Amino acid sequence: MGLLNFVKEAGEKLFHRGGADKPAAGAAAAPAAAPTQADVAKLNQEAGDAIERYVQQLGLQVQGLQITFDGATSTATVAGQAPDQATKEKVLLAAGNVQGVAGVTDQMTVAQAAEAPAQFHTVASGDTLSKISAKFYGSPNEYQRIFEANKPMLSDPNKIYPGQVLRIPAKQ
Repeated sequence: MGLLNFVKEAGEKLFHRGGADKPAAGAAAAPAAAPTQADVAKLNQEAGDAIERYVQQLGLQVQGLQITFDGATSTATVAGQAPDQATKEKVLLAAGNVQGVAGVTDQMTVAQAAEAPAQFHTVASGDTLSKISAKFYGSPNEYQRIFEANKPMLSDPNKIYPGQVLRIPAKQ
């Protein structure tokens, strides 16, 4: 178990913000009523469900996957049993690389813990997979290894963004 930190403003946009609750142009804004505990619980449930659907859409298979979200702390909690360490890490990264999520509490287990845990890297402005590869492996030519380790969250090795957290598998 542990807590992984993420850049809250970066990532997939899964949560609805704004929209129907905004007044029409020229209309006076009514004072907003404080949300009830039921409203907060419903929003947290919807956010957790959205993250869980996103993980499932990526094809990451986890037995008993459960993802909850606490809007007060911007933290997702992920539980379930992954078939291997790589899948576990991908699920945690998928949940954390969502806009609005600042942390992920890991409550997952692994059926087969055969491989060493990967390192993680937060993408900075100007980073490329080649630059990251050179930093971790001593050669920019290992970028494909990082790309493969982050599929299906990455669909193109040239499409990474600042604030995104990537999995860096151990040197072989």
